[in-house]
Amino acid sequence: MTTIRPFTCEDLFKFNNVNLDPLTETYGIPFYLQYLAHWPEYFHVCEAPSGQIMGYIMGKSEGSVTQELWHGHVTALTVAPEYRRLGLGEQMMKILEDVSDRKKCFFVDLFVRVSNEIAVDFYRRLGYTVYRRVLEYYSGDPDEDAFDMRKALRWDKEKKSVIPLLEPVRPEDVE
Repeated sequence: MTTIRPFTCEDLFKFNNVNLDPLTETYGIPFYLQYLAHWPEYFHVCEAPSGQIMGYIMGKSEGSVTQELWHGHVTALTVAPEYRRLGLGEQMMKILEDVSDRKKCFFVDLFVRVSNEIAVDFYRRLGYTVYRRVLEYYSGDPDEDAFDMRKALRWDKEKKSVIPLLEPVRPEDVE
């Protein structure tokens, strides 16, 4: 039986099987520790009965309450290839959305590669919409655009946070 539990420092030594996936954005150890220290309620792991890490999600809350930009942000969601299509990603997203709702966030957002059609479709099935396109968000050869996808939470009663922008933006214009 799969266990979804809070991420711990020890998990940093056990999640290489998940991070080796080419579509998974990886970070340095200090970055993961910063999230674990500042936003532990947003950082969860799926663990198999064997102890193997199946996937994880990490995020945070940020933005301005007065401008109704206070939101939950999905920094990373990944599931190891051998554990995909089991509903783990959906379960972890629900946890992050629930945490964001308890923190009175207006919406949850995330960035996804425009070319990652499987992920874009996954997030659409969960109720996310494309808010805007961010030009050359992901560095590479060549650089790649991202979709900033959002899902309004109950605190955004008029759903203003998900009204799409018509023109793409540059990374430096993302608040």
